[in-house]
Amino acid sequence: MNKYELALVLSPSLDEEARTAEVAKIQSLLERFDAKIDKVDDWGKRRLAYEIKKVNEGFFSFTTFEAPASAPAEIESRVRIMENVLRYLIIRKDA
Repeated sequence: MNKYELALVLSPSLDEEARTAEVAKIQSLLERFDAKIDKVDDWGKRRLAYEIKKVNEGFFSFTTFEAPASAPAEIESRVRIMENVLRYLIIRKDA
């Protein structure tokens, strides 16, 4: 089991309930691939450094989790097609 961090930028047009539902959907996706979620850090709405899909803002969320080495590729393939996710990044953290 390796430690990873998932950084997400969600669409700013989401209301509170939709944003919470989207984060919950991603957390259930992590758990489906045997990931143990350690910490979820929600930064709220922030201004982007550059436009993404003609949008200047986004909701930032960072999730720290432990998972098998094969999990990040599977998780990325599913997060990539989610409509409300503007950007995502999974990095491996040092132990």
